[in-house]
Amino acid sequence: MDFELTVLQVLPVVTGQSARGEWKKQEVIFEQPGEYSRKLCVGFWNDRAVDAAALQPGDRVAISVNVESREYNGRWYTEVRAWRMNRLEGQAQTSSYQPTGGYQEPAAAQQPQQTAAPATQQQTGPTSAADVDDLPF
Repeated sequence: MDFELTVLQVLPVVTGQSARGEWKKQEVIFEQPGEYSRKLCVGFWNDRAVDAAALQPGDRVAISVNVESREYNGRWYTEVRAWRMNRLEGQAQTSSYQPTGGYQEPAAAQQPQQTAAPATQQQTGPTSAADVDDLPF
């Protein structure tokens, strides 16, 4: 299953030892935006846990997960395990737009056009010699 989610909280890393060696699990709480937003706890195991630990609340990511249920002592446990994660950098910048670098140039280019239009409207009326000679040099 594939989701586009927003990071709500990064839980502490859990480590342990098994017969196959040391393991590491990083759980992250995500929120799926919508009219009725839903929360989803996703587990990242071993090497993927390192990538998940670098997430910050508010980051938008696309993840692919497997959902698996297993029985233990007559009770069923369901786990959502991520196997791929990509950060959605472009979408996050678009939603929280803050002008930087190249964005400032077009805004600066628009300002003279906006101020020039009212100035030409003011000069369409009758002008006197005093209005024309108010140059500082």
